Amino acid sequence: MKTLLTPTQKAIIKAIPNIPNFPIKGIQFKDVTPILAQPKTLHVLINELAKKIKKYKFDYIVAPESRGFFFAIPLAYKLGVPFVPIRKKGKLPRATISVTETIEYSKVSLEIHKQDIKPHVRVLLIDDLIATGGTIKAMLKLLKLLKAKPVAALFVVELPELNGRKELISYNIPVETIVKLPGA
Repeated sequence: MKTLLTPTQKAIIKAIPNIPNFPIKGIQFKDVTPILAQPKTLHVLINELAKKIKKYKFDYIVAPESRGFFFAIPLAYKLGVPFVPIRKKGKLPRATISVTETIEYSKVSLEIHKQDIKPHVRVLLIDDLIATGGTIKAMLKLLKLLKAKPVAALFVVELPELNGRKELISYNIPVETIVKLPGA
């Protein structure tokens, strides 16, 4: 059964080119950056993200650099919720905690300022794309170390055949996406 796409989903898909063999041979890179140059599409996307997470109660939004920031910051602004960045190792100036995780084609070391997330706060995780789930797993590990409560993970794009959603089952966290694209 074929899923019917909404006009919003069609506009988002149209705005995301596939870049073969980037950053390495065999990867089909989904470039979300053209959305940023299309104010109407970006506006509609931020509204769609807000609708997707309406049912969740959270105190903070977190996202990894850099592409997760593109959507998390305007969403946090729209909702009046604090945004806390998760950055690559060595980019944050205050006391941090860090984790390393395998992603699609390499390893990633992410960190967060220790004092930015207090124990037991509810956190929404956002990233541009879920493929194998490595980046979001690293984020979840960081939040666990801080004793925060992840309430949901939100993505603009999902590449279902790379099984990232399945990788998150043990974390017992709802996964929300706006569009699904072929990832191979």
